[in-house]
Amino acid sequence: MFIKFKSAYKKIAMGLLSYMPEEKEVKKLQETMQYYENEKNWQLYLWKEQEDVIGVMGLYFHEDGSAELKHICVNPSYREEGIGKKMVLTMKDRLEGNLTGCVETEEFLDTCEEKVSRDEKGKTEEASG
Repeated sequence: MFIKFKSAYKKIAMGLLSYMPEEKEVKKLQETMQYYENEKNWQLYLWKEQEDVIGVMGLYFHEDGSAELKHICVNPSYREEGIGKKMVLTMKDRLEGNLTGCVETEEFLDTCEEKVSRDEKGKTEEASG
């Protein structure tokens, strides 16, 4: 489930964001956190399963209600379990507008949508077969 970022989670959020290639440098990571802490259009969400925060998703909200996925990362110990996809689909259900990717996240977003299309196609074939 998503929980909205609070300053009490800053170290956890920074740790998760640091797994993104463009956020490896501490200075860049601190600048990114400043956006999420100070800019109203920049929103950071943490993904929690049981008691563990295992993922982070950062969005930039446009005036039309659409959002751009700026950051998404899952703790390496939980990768390959479909958590990133689950995060994307959950957020898409919550948003009033569309969710689009940026240069760093578009490929992952497209992969999630392809998996959903394949899963839906498989369910249709199973139901008709």
